[in-house]
Parts: sequence; structure tokens; C-alpha cells
Amino acid sequence: MHPFLCKPSVLALALGGLTVYSGTTNAASAAHIPSLSEATSSVLATRCEGFSSLLVAKDTVIDSVETVLKGALKQGDTDIEEHCLVKGKMHERIGEIDGKPYAIGFELRLPKVWNGRFLYQANGGLDGAVRTADGALGGGPLTGALLQGFAVISSDAGHDKPLPTFAYDPQARLDYGYQAVAKLTPMAKTVINQVYGKGPDRSYFAGCSNGGRHAMIAATRYADEYDGILVGAPGYRLPLAAVASIAGAHVYASIPNTNKADLQTAFTPTERATVSNAILAKCDALDGLKDDMIQDYKACQTAFSIQTDVATCQVDRDGTCLTQPQKDAIDSIFKGVTTSKGKRVYSSFPYDAGINNRDQLVWEYSSPIERDSGAVAMIFNTPPVELKDYSIRNFNGADFVWNANIDDLVAKVNATTAVYKESAMSFMTPPAPEDMSALRNKGGKIMVYHGVSDAIFSVQDTEAWYQALDVENNGQAGDFAQFYPVPGMGHCRGGQSTDQFDMLTPLVAWVEKGEKPKEVIATARGVGNPGGVNEELPASWSATRTRPLCPYPSIAIYDGKGDVESAKSFVCEVPQSM
Repeated sequence: MHPFLCKPSVLALALGGLTVYSGTTNAASAAHIPSLSEATSSVLATRCEGFSSLLVAKDTVIDSVETVLKGALKQGDTDIEEHCLVKGKMHERIGEIDGKPYAIGFELRLPKVWNGRFLYQANGGLDGAVRTADGALGGGPLTGALLQGFAVISSDAGHDKPLPTFAYDPQARLDYGYQAVAKLTPMAKTVINQVYGKGPDRSYFAGCSNGGRHAMIAATRYADEYDGILVGAPGYRLPLAAVASIAGAHVYASIPNTNKADLQTAFTPTERATVSNAILAKCDALDGLKDDMIQDYKACQTAFSIQTDVATCQVDRDGTCLTQPQKDAIDSIFKGVTTSKGKRVYSSFPYDAGINNRDQLVWEYSSPIERDSGAVAMIFNTPPVELKDYSIRNFNGADFVWNANIDDLVAKVNATTAVYKESAMSFMTPPAPEDMSALRNKGGKIMVYHGVSDAIFSVQDTEAWYQALDVENNGQAGDFAQFYPVPGMGHCRGGQSTDQFDMLTPLVAWVEKGEKPKEVIATARGVGNPGGVNEELPASWSATRTRPLCPYPSIAIYDGKGDVESAKSFVCEVPQSM
């Protein structure tokens, strides 16, 4: 699953664009933000199996401890060094509603040569599976936390299958939303202390999509436990994004001659390519270079109009034009779908060259039926829809979507009952995402990246969050927080983009050495890339094209003379459009 309500007095999205409202301010100047010391390394002298009977933590069962030899696990083409793999579970119980077994499953990987750091790897989707705790993030990852010598934990967030039916159990909802992190973090640090003879010197948290939501929650609810937060495509208002996805499907289905069983018929890939070319024609050169990338995505929203910059079909649709009903429907989705009273459900989305990415087709056409329907019906609705045996086989996603009333769905993600005492907007979202004073005041740092062509979570929603954070900090949010829009990138990776980058290393340097990043170099994943080839790259690009990712509000601007395939030919500057 992929598929958030902030305090309306502080963070809001106006229908025609971004509007930020200021609440109380508790900013601290950079001079008063404490510096954090650098982590120190340790070497594990005892064999992993020797810890089997020694590891003890509250409400925890250690199932196994084993040695993983060097090279048994790889990061791209690189061997990961020898480490201990600890597997276990916490808080085993039987659900009171469905009678099913529940526990928080986890694996914790502990390097033989440890760098003194701990990373919580937050996973995406519906969780429900313990993924390999390698701490690898960013397109086709350049590196990973385990490769660098971190101790890394991964979990299933409290349920053992990636199915929305877990949410009939009230506690499983809360664990998925935020409580699993609260339980796993002290347990992991206890085990680390027992193995190395000391706890972690520095602790980090990282994830993308739902993992980015987990990371935003860690930055607010659990700032006392973490020093650095790395956030990708933050679905921090996930319930509303999922409802908006269903509402978007309704809009596409309203276009004449659309087949509900194949929503691509509303706006075909060929028509999307036509719109992408029109967007590039208006916006590609805004950063000083025509290179199939739009760096100044904010200026593009003014420069491009789907109503005037795309031909209107006079007779039949042939892929080179759009009908007026298509234009109106698509524009309403990008402006942000609304309730019957005209209130935006979630966020606007920017027009970007990646409107024809494969990512867009999945999130806008398939996901409302195959993913969002179950998540909204069972996890975010309060109470969840009734299923006789709490089994997904009794659920018809298409029927749910096409019979859904959007106003009702919005109301239910904010509802509670005697059994489900927290609404989805309570257990799934940070309490006040613009208030990260606890993280700031301890000397912690947060770096956030988001694909401009992300079709499920909007980069404009993340931009609004950052603007609100800046207001809350008297214009000094950059002292501890950075936001990196990634041109052309889809959801967490892919698209016509340079989506391979390492933000963990600069985050550590910022936290522990005070070295604030000026840019992050990103690479295209062309032929031969060890992290996997991105097949959506234009043929005209170098296989190893690089670009600087720039901290908002700066963008990458061409210097007018250098190699157009090299990041060295670009500088991060605040555009004149700001």
C-alpha cells in the first residue's frame, strides 16, 4: 500500500495554490541548536551464536541468532561484511475482534565491525512483511546503512501479511500507524547494548512512501530517540491521499467513452505523451537548458496550461489532442479533487514531464481499485467495512470504489467508535508535522526528498509542509531541515529522472560534523548501472547523466557552457520565479 490532516491553523492547501498559515512560533536560532558528537566504532569479538541465550528484552522473543558471512548479502555489486542476524517478535497476542494471532516481527542486523550507529528501516506499503534490514534507499541505491556499518532493524509493523484485513484488530491499526516504532526502538537499543557493551552513539530513521510517513512520525513523536531522519515521498497524510486517489478514479470515469474496467481509456498513454511534450515545450528551458528535465517546477505551473497548450480535439481522439471534457477532468485532478462542498480532499499536483511515466498509469488507474479500496475500506474507515470472516476474499474493490461517496469517506477517516478509539487521521499522521522543535532542540536533522512526478503523494503537499515548518521557525527551518524535490522522478524512484543518490552520508555528516549539505549529486540509472537500469530514461541521455539535487527553494541552473550531462555544469540557486 502506498498510500495525512495537519493542524488547519498551521498547514493548509488553498485550491488555487499553496497557502501557508502561521500558528504559534517556537523557533530557536541556529546558534542555540546544540552540536552532536560523532559516533565511535566497535568490533564484535564474540561469535553471533554465542548471544543466543544472552539477549533479553521486555515483551520480546528472540527466535534465532546467526552469523551472516561476508558476501552472503550484497549491496549492488558490493559484498556486505560479516554480521549477526537476530530474528524475533514482540507483543504476541490474539486479536479480540478476529481471533487471529498478532505480533511485531523484526530482524536486526548487527555488523561485526560496527560504526556506532543505529538505523530504523521503515518499510513501505501495508508493511506486513519483515524486509531485509539493509537500510538501502534512493532509486537504485548507491549505498546502504548496513553496508556502511550501521546496526539496522526492519519490521512488519505488527502484522504478518501485507493485507488490509489486519485493521479489524484495533491494536494492529495503532501498531501500523505509530506504536510499533515506539516498541521496537527501545528493544533494538537494548539488544545492541547487550551485544556491543554500549548503546548506539547516534540513531537514524529512514523510509520512503509509507516508510516516509513512519519517518515523519518519528521526527515528531519520537524525536528523543533519533538524531537524524531521512524521509522519502512522505505519505504523512496517507488516508486522505488514498481517498483522493479513489475520487480521482471517479473523475476519470466521468470522461465520455471511458471504460471503468480500463481507466487508461480516459487518458491514454499516447495522449499522456502528447501532454508531456507540451509541458516540456513550455517548461524545459526555464532553468537555462533544454535537457528533457524541468528543474523549475513551480514556474512551470504558471507557464503551462492544459487548456491552451494542448490541442483540443475537433472530431476524433487520435492521441495528438484532448477533448474538452478530458481537459476539464485532468485539470480538476491536478488542482486537487474536492468534496461536494468544494473542499480539497488532499492536495494539488504539479504538471511535470513525468505525466506519462509508468508510475502514473499504476497509481492513477490500477491503484484506486487494487490498493486504495482495501486500505480505505478496512484501515482508514472507522468502523471498517463489514466482512463476515475478516477475509479479503469477501471484498470487491471495484464495487467499493464505484459505490463510494467521497464525502462519506472523508468523514470516516476522521471518525472514531467505542472500539476504534483513534481515527485514521490520528493514528496515521504526525500530531503536528510543522512542529519539529524537539528534534531541532536536541541538535537533530531531517532531510526530505520527493519526486516531482509522484502520482500518489504530491510534492506540493511536501512543499506546503516545509513552508509551514519554515514559518514555525521564523524562516530558519533550513538550520535543521532540508527538502529536495527530484525533477521527473515518480514515487520513490523511476521516471525520466536522475533517481540514484545517497542522502544518508550527508545526513550523518550534518548531524555529527555540522556539515550542512549544499547539494546532493544524483545519477541516471542507464545501461550497466549496478543498482538496476531505469528503462524510462530518454535515449538521448547519457547512461550516467548526473544532476545536483538542490535544497528548496533553490533549483539546478545550467552554467551555460559546461557538459550538459554533468552535475558540475549546474549550480543550485533560488530562481527568479520565487
